[in-house]
Amino acid sequence: MDTEFLCLKLSEDQLQCSICLEVFTDPVSTPCGHNFCMVCLRSYWASSSHCQSEFKSPDEPPFKRKRTVANLKKHKLMDPVENLEDYICQKHERPLELFCRDDQTCVCQFCIETDHRTHSTVPIEKESKCIEKKEADSVEIFRALVGCIERSQAELLEVMEEKQKAAESEAEEFIKEMEQEITELKRKNTELEQISHTEEHLHFLQVRVPLFLDSVLDVIMDPVTAHPDLIISYDGKQVRDGDTVRNLCGSSQKFDEYIGVVGKEGFSSGRFYYEVQVKGNSEWELGITKESSNRKGKIKMSPENGYWTMCLRNGTEYRALDNPSVPLSLSQPPQKVGVFVDYAAGLVAFYDVGARTHIYSYNEQAFTEKLYPVFSPSVFNEDEIPDPLMITPVKQCTLNPFM
Repeated sequence: MDTEFLCLKLSEDQLQCSICLEVFTDPVSTPCGHNFCMVCLRSYWASSSHCQSEFKSPDEPPFKRKRTVANLKKHKLMDPVENLEDYICQKHERPLELFCRDDQTCVCQFCIETDHRTHSTVPIEKESKCIEKKEADSVEIFRALVGCIERSQAELLEVMEEKQKAAESEAEEFIKEMEQEITELKRKNTELEQISHTEEHLHFLQVRVPLFLDSVLDVIMDPVTAHPDLIISYDGKQVRDGDTVRNLCGSSQKFDEYIGVVGKEGFSSGRFYYEVQVKGNSEWELGITKESSNRKGKIKMSPENGYWTMCLRNGTEYRALDNPSVPLSLSQPPQKVGVFVDYAAGLVAFYDVGARTHIYSYNEQAFTEKLYPVFSPSVFNEDEIPDPLMITPVKQCTLNPFM
């Protein structure tokens, strides 16, 4: 174990001059083994009157220079530690002053000359500072990441709060609208209850009849448009299937496959109403059609194709030929059907005249051209000859319940 290592176990008291009480400067030893600074000993030797011993050399005391101890003063001291063995190389018994980056372990000066000769080594202090810097950078990155997450969380919470407030506001507005609608329905229900219990039924009818007297239309069927199988009455008020194709002149207005006929008079404004007797028919179809609607080939009856109609199929199946078609549930088969049209409002409504009930309505339709009544009776059947569809006069007492 060399002198440099021995110095690690020396205390500061062992390196102090007992005369000047400072660390040795040019230390020397006396024959008795005491150590002093050369300057201190010479000064004390020259001024002391207490020493009675004579030295063999009259000129100068036999001082022995302590080169080894002097070198100790230049040696780098280590900070005090509890477990010194942990900081000493177990193989070379030298201080662990270096760090091997290849093996990630602390080594001494002798280690880098042997086992770690080709490895990358740096002073422990440098490696420690490098690690501290990396840790500081990691902490800074972590703080930045935490800050970013906190900001994102705050923004998300703000967006969620705004959406929640908007949803609550919409819900409150919807609730208010529903409450207003419920209030209005209750008011109307109260009025209807009062009207249903009134004894002046004639008054109930008469106050509304004048509003619709001008809506009654005198409908006459146009033979020019009728399918060749159809037979139109002389006055143009009845139509039935004759089961015989007649040689009538061809016309672009005539139906060639659809068993139908339209009215002579069309209209492009105002309101009109007419009634058709449908009893005695297991199948029929009626309503209105626009002037430019197709009348050739197979026709799909729908508003998109210019037809607003309702029908009876197989004797019991009532449908509104909307898109898609709508099944209709009627309490009893209608004997007479009323058709009301309000051109400006885009309304086509059907009513059971006998029961005075509403059947179906096409609402908010966009009419842009003339409209015509359209009729289609049951196909002729030898087992059961159907009655003709008949346009009937409108009585005043039947107007009000539908309007």
